[in-house]
Amino acid sequence: MDQPKIERLLRLMKLMTGNVNYTVNELAERLDTTYRSIYRYIETFKDTGFVVHKLEGGVYKLGKESPYFKEISQLVHFTDEEAHIVNQLIEALDDTNMLKQNLRRKLTSVYHCTSVANSIVRGKNATNVNHLIDAIESRNQVYLHNYASSHTGKVSDRFVEPLSFTTNYTQIWCYEISSGQTKLFKTSRIGSVEVLDSKWQYQAEHNIGHIDIFRMTGYEQLPVKLHLGMLSRNLLIEEYPLSERDLHKIGDNQWLLDTKVCNYIGIGRFVIGLLDDITIVDSPDFERYVHDKLTSYAGK
Repeated sequence: MDQPKIERLLRLMKLMTGNVNYTVNELAERLDTTYRSIYRYIETFKDTGFVVHKLEGGVYKLGKESPYFKEISQLVHFTDEEAHIVNQLIEALDDTNMLKQNLRRKLTSVYHCTSVANSIVRGKNATNVNHLIDAIESRNQVYLHNYASSHTGKVSDRFVEPLSFTTNYTQIWCYEISSGQTKLFKTSRIGSVEVLDSKWQYQAEHNIGHIDIFRMTGYEQLPVKLHLGMLSRNLLIEEYPLSERDLHKIGDNQWLLDTKVCNYIGIGRFVIGLLDDITIVDSPDFERYVHDKLTSYAGK
């Protein structure tokens, strides 16, 4: 079987195990193939030991009771940080190592997935996250049922268009229909997720924010430059691996961090704890922020 057919089979497997139901004709349309090919692929699944269910309305699903079949929540996925670390390890391999290219290709296929987690998601969160992954891929609207908001102190249903996850699947960017705003919702506060048949209707108004190297989220990107010594540089990379992309060596045991942050909270905590080894450069607003924080600490 050639590679395009293998890729189509894998995509079909994903569609037939998701939370959105598709008929054979709909599967054929999504995979840009014929309905006859879909039937042949379904027979292939059966021949290799998968359980295939035919539901009302001509919908076909792969049964979770199939042997060697795992829930997607049991698989290990990479965060940006983990992918970065694994990529560094792969790059350290000798170029003559035949595995290097294969490993890089596989990492790339994971690295560009729609929202990946840095840990195995379990329990109620796993179900909700998987529903949201399917909704993002199919661009369906959803209800976040019984969402417990710490901001309002209320539990309510939220009608949204889910867009993208942040690190660890801990939060998700959604366009909220009632407020007309893109907001972050914590997945741990969602009671349940109902994927609707209706598609996105407000794509022009979607506005996903940023995530900085300190894992802070927001819509702003504030430039910050720091001179780091060996201690602060090592701690930065160990605690926030993505920072390595914004680090430049400028001398013996001296590095420049030239980055953009969503707010000063994350970077402020890091810098204030290591002021003896860090110098703030060309960043007057951040310098004032640190000064004000130190002044408030001194007054307590």
